[in-house]
Amino acid sequence: MCTSIAMTTDDFYFGRTLDLETSFQECVVFTPRNYPFTFRKAKPLRRHYAMLGMATIMDGLPLYAEAVNEKGLCMAGLNFPDNAYYPPEEKEDCSNIAPFELIYWILGQCDSVVQARELLSTAHLIGIPFSDEVPLSPLHWHIADRESSIVLETTKEGMGIFDDPMGVLTNNPSFPFQMTNSCQYLNLTAGPPQNCFTSNVNLRPFGLGLGSFGLPGDYSPSSRFVKASYLTLNSVCEKDEISSVTQFFHLLDAVSMVRGSVITESDAYELTIYSCCINADKGIYYYKTYSNNQLTAIHMHHENLNGCYLKRFPLRTCQQIAWMN
Repeated sequence: MCTSIAMTTDDFYFGRTLDLETSFQECVVFTPRNYPFTFRKAKPLRRHYAMLGMATIMDGLPLYAEAVNEKGLCMAGLNFPDNAYYPPEEKEDCSNIAPFELIYWILGQCDSVVQARELLSTAHLIGIPFSDEVPLSPLHWHIADRESSIVLETTKEGMGIFDDPMGVLTNNPSFPFQMTNSCQYLNLTAGPPQNCFTSNVNLRPFGLGLGSFGLPGDYSPSSRFVKASYLTLNSVCEKDEISSVTQFFHLLDAVSMVRGSVITESDAYELTIYSCCINADKGIYYYKTYSNNQLTAIHMHHENLNGCYLKRFPLRTCQQIAWMN
């Protein structure tokens, strides 16, 4: 369970909540231009765009959950169980890409959503797990830049690429359902509601916020999609960096999971293990964890973009408190 959001003020921002019952040994990872990416079936990338994001490193590969490249293109993989399907067979005249390779394959070569669309038209997602111990993850992907957002889904019906005017993605059901479901909330307004009940009785709102009466507040993917979309599209903040980043984390907090509020079928607690906000124009990755509310930041352009080695930034997970006395 996760929620991703794209937002633009003066700069373009992208980020997500990562909702799981346990950590996946994640850390922030910077990949420079000359770190060699190899693929199970496709040609290697010896030189590519630099990128920064949250990942787990396995056998020297950064398996990104989400990342931004030096050109400002962002991509996140979100859980898509029971719907995601990756054919086991290779496809001729295509780049056969394993799902765990997709983020660095796209971000390594594309500088925009337009280019990502073009590259995806040559791609075939093939059902190759990372290893016997690391099975395939059922995912769909949110890809965004300053100009637009798209969603990539691969199901038994094939690959679909959908325009995402909301700039939001959650989980099941598929993206077309999420857009259709949003039509049930056309009555929501940030202002006071108008009396459409009857013209015979002078009904007036008895308090602020009644214009959004009916906005879902549960943690289901369809409800989080509606809530995150409503809040993002109605978001108002100053355009400077601090105001924008602060506002972005408020948006994510509105759909974040508190330990104990969602219990999985295996009796585990689903919670937001981290939230992140990326300034894609400046290459800054901000994050906070469930156990540490203080924001931590990593700046891509403070690193050597032409390097050859991954750089790992362990998460700061102990609560940071600014004592006043």
